[in-house]
Amino acid sequence: MAQPNQPRRNQTREVKIGGITIGNGHPIAVQSMCATPTTDIPATLKQIKSLQAVGADVIRIAADNKKDAQALIELRQQTPAVLSVDLQENYRLAEILAPHVDKIRYNPGHLYHHERNKPWKDKVRYLADIADKHDCAMRVGVNAGSVDPDKLARHSSDMPADASASESVLPMVESALEHSEWLDQIGFTRYCVSLKDSDPKKAISAYRQFADTRPDIPLHLGVTEAGMPPEGIEKTRIAFEQLIGKGIGDTIRVSLTLPYDDKHQEISAGRQILKDISAGRVRTVVHFNENKLNLISCPSCSRVENEAFIDLAEKVKATTRYAEDHAITIAVMGCRVNGPGETDDADLGLWCGPNYVNLKKRGEKIGAFKYDEILDQLDSQLKSLI
Repeated sequence: MAQPNQPRRNQTREVKIGGITIGNGHPIAVQSMCATPTTDIPATLKQIKSLQAVGADVIRIAADNKKDAQALIELRQQTPAVLSVDLQENYRLAEILAPHVDKIRYNPGHLYHHERNKPWKDKVRYLADIADKHDCAMRVGVNAGSVDPDKLARHSSDMPADASASESVLPMVESALEHSEWLDQIGFTRYCVSLKDSDPKKAISAYRQFADTRPDIPLHLGVTEAGMPPEGIEKTRIAFEQLIGKGIGDTIRVSLTLPYDDKHQEISAGRQILKDISAGRVRTVVHFNENKLNLISCPSCSRVENEAFIDLAEKVKATTRYAEDHAITIAVMGCRVNGPGETDDADLGLWCGPNYVNLKKRGEKIGAFKYDEILDQLDSQLKSLI
């Protein structure tokens, strides 16, 4: 469902993903991710259909184990949608799922969780071979909350405390460039890259640095954990205007914290942003107020271990309004994948598990509290910071 008058973009190479093609002047594709548990096949199928109804080009589904994989295989039999599998921490699921999906997304930082003594290049070669054999595209999905630990260690020693956006994203950029170089070297070029951060400034810097070095590679744009509407849409719009306006971007996702039934709003928001950029309805100067309260919350997805996370995020937004004039960052994360990294970087972090919420203050754990206790604890810590 392409927008007719999209802005001119970098002449990236063409990558086919199922029935669509990105790069090389093709329309910017809009995607979302299913929030329902993958094993709940009726609910996930319903969500796929609702995303398709508003124009989703690609739909990503997480698979963390063999039960998820089997459910995704069953879903494929019931939908013609262009499906991307998010391999999470178990990269070997690719062998099971590649025959049933159109795209494989892996995170370089997660390749270290399994078979730690095996070189990452061997794991990527395995993924590329599987993808090539089964006619799949791939995405190298670099995320600020789970960066390759080697890259973090290399840069952390000489990174100043007040590092600029361009300096702080160097581990992400280096990881993305390294994986791209290796994929090209082994002859697999049917891939795109993403470099997502919850800070629009850092996302803009990461994408620009990568595109300056590799303007030929299609880029999937996103501000990860952008939060709830309307602020989450605004953060994303800031980044997309600055990137797409400079010719950068071939696919997009607006990552919002939403109830399951409202997940289609990610697609609608993405379409509207593209429409506005195409029509020239953009700001020549972007102001993102860094002296205000900043709420980060991850998009509700199938990794969330308790749906109460979504309601909690809304309550955090409502109960912290009194601190809106303070430069404090609060992160509300729904799972173990990016939860640790994002909550470590926040002034106050809530990392939600199945039954308890882990509360952190500037990276130090305060404790684990029940969902009906956490707001009082958060309020106490927030007031102490103020």
